Amino acid sequence: MRFWTALLVLALALGPLGAPLAAPEPIRDFDNPAQEERYDALLEDLRCLVCQNESLADSRADLAQDLRDEVYQQVVEEGKNKEAVVDYLVDRYGEFVLYRPPMRPATYLLWFGPFALLLIGAGIWLAVSRGREQAEPDDLSPDEQERAARLLGTDSEKDSSQ
Repeated sequence: MRFWTALLVLALALGPLGAPLAAPEPIRDFDNPAQEERYDALLEDLRCLVCQNESLADSRADLAQDLRDEVYQQVVEEGKNKEAVVDYLVDRYGEFVLYRPPMRPATYLLWFGPFALLLIGAGIWLAVSRGREQAEPDDLSPDEQERAARLLGTDSEKDSSQ
């Protein structure tokens, strides 16, 4: 019985994928609901610098926890608004920290690149599919039919006489 109890405790400690469960998120105290909403919105709009395709709200990385602490400190303790917090983090880490980068000439490729590739791919597919249409024998002139027959090794005179 001890073996099964120990095995159950180990399984619960390791979590569903065999990795140790992360420490729970610390309980945050907010002065008002607006601060909590601002904090939550910032965590959704900022990228984890380690995970790269997760927001700060979703990431379990240690650096993401540090960034969440920094955002909490600026929102609650310093009373900064969303734009001031984002400006601070962009100045410190660059625009990569933004989960949704702003649309401007430097990021046009990022925003429109996938659509451009899709259109280019569709154009290539159309060009190739139209080029594969084969000519029908009726579309050939008699001289072309005779030349084709010679190249294929058949005698057009035999075929025409039968």
